[in-house]
Amino acid sequence: MTDSSAFSLVLASTSPRRLELLGRLGVVPDRLAAPDIDEAPRRAEPPRAYVLRITRAKATAVERAPDEVILAGDTTIAAGSRILGKPADADEARAMLRLLSGRRHRCLSAICVIGADGAERTRLSDTIVAFRPLEAAEIDAYLATDEWVGKAGAYAIQGRAEAFVRFLHGSHSGVIGLPLTETRTLLRWAGLPLA
Repeated sequence: MTDSSAFSLVLASTSPRRLELLGRLGVVPDRLAAPDIDEAPRRAEPPRAYVLRITRAKATAVERAPDEVILAGDTTIAAGSRILGKPADADEARAMLRLLSGRRHRCLSAICVIGADGAERTRLSDTIVAFRPLEAAEIDAYLATDEWVGKAGAYAIQGRAEAFVRFLHGSHSGVIGLPLTETRTLLRWAGLPLA
């Protein structure tokens, strides 16, 4: 791709976290679009395949003008082969946090970029996160904050749940919702002028 000045960037998300993380790269999207897709996992779908499929579906669900570059992302938590998406209610969030208590899990954060020429590329960030054992009272206290609402795995690492983490290997920004190394690589591939 050649004339990057003619490109407009569309963030296929209304997540304030993704918008803030994108700003850390010095990038402000020209518009935001909320893709309307079914995010339910398929039967026996592995977590990696799931997050890549959902990310691509988000990118392709957004209408794109010829001069636009689309950026979409999705993050999920995997406890073994089990996909922990966004909990429906506090009881489901409690069950997720109990499952993650005292064990390692994976945070899979995928991005998809569709260039102005229609070409598409995806990347996956795979981060290992280990929680210390959590007491029932602190799980209840965390649930009372509502930080878990709309968060894969029922926690926000950029908030109070960071105190649950005893070990992280991989991308901290990926756990928040947008892996910056992979995002920068793909936006440069698409022709956006990033230093």
